[in-house]
Amino acid sequence: MFDLEDPLGVGPRARGRAALILVTGGAGFIGSQLIKGLNAKGHDDIVVVDNLERGEKFNNLARCRIWDYWDKDDFIAELRRNRKLSVSPEIVFHCGACTVTTTWDGRYMLRNNYQYSKELLEYCLEHGVRMIYASSAAVYGHSQAFSESQAALIPLNVYGYSKLLFDDYVRRWLPTFPPQVVGLRFFNVYGPGEGHKGPMASLVYHLDRQLREHGAVRIFSGSHGFGDGEQRRDFVYIDDVVAVCLWFLDHGEHSGIFNLGSGSGRSFNDLARAVIAWHRKGTIEYIPFPKELIDHYQAFTEADLGALRALGYDRPFLALEEGVNKYLDWLNACGGSIPSSSIS
Repeated sequence: MFDLEDPLGVGPRARGRAALILVTGGAGFIGSQLIKGLNAKGHDDIVVVDNLERGEKFNNLARCRIWDYWDKDDFIAELRRNRKLSVSPEIVFHCGACTVTTTWDGRYMLRNNYQYSKELLEYCLEHGVRMIYASSAAVYGHSQAFSESQAALIPLNVYGYSKLLFDDYVRRWLPTFPPQVVGLRFFNVYGPGEGHKGPMASLVYHLDRQLREHGAVRIFSGSHGFGDGEQRRDFVYIDDVVAVCLWFLDHGEHSGIFNLGSGSGRSFNDLARAVIAWHRKGTIEYIPFPKELIDHYQAFTEADLGALRALGYDRPFLALEEGVNKYLDWLNACGGSIPSSSIS
């Protein structure tokens, strides 16, 4: 039964600990891999907030050590009722969001990605709780430069706009924030734990499925001034994303909004060849670029890591081929996940 005195059900033991960590979107791709990274550092007093309407996401949590789970709707309702929680987390990793970039329901997207984030931020500020949250490279739109200091960005979809709107809200208050607040603009993240995302899973995931099912990989023909398969994205392996998140956990003196990519834009042809090389077979097929995507598609991204490096983060990022090999080794060992012929 839901206990109003202890709605998270954690009891006095967790309330008396200083290192309680709250992870929203904890059953998702990045959230669950972050929890595994936290577990590896000895953290298990972790409260997960998520929506398990898609029950298969439980698989991402099954091998994680957590203290408790709270449904997202219950969490938001409690936050809005009391402007406080019955536990006092030291830090919130806010990974929860609608990440379906093809969704055009702006009312839902802004409620979910902007209003929810804003209320959670205000809670953290009121109670001196650190917050590290997921932003996105989608904020850059058709930009050919990817520095966090850029102004007048125009995203290509309402998802990117919802992320930019929250980044701008954070920026207005950043100089006065007493606790740490960090926004991480994720570029194209790939790796274990993303199979439940279906069409929104990474291109690596989909090309692997295509090759297994059809003996070929399918990528877009030329567009936006690029030749067939020469559109370029910054693909970043999930382990690198987790490593940066954990670095900020250990460096609470740093706040701001930072890019989180590999720092290298690679072509879809490069990615396709890496998948084919791992399988030691396969061909590339080019399919017509969808007309409906022309105005809403990022044909080039490449993270400028200058701001992150300036803080002192000096760990190298995995090269695309190394990351693809590591991911496909994992997929092969576990039998992969849901098949799909979609591409991103």
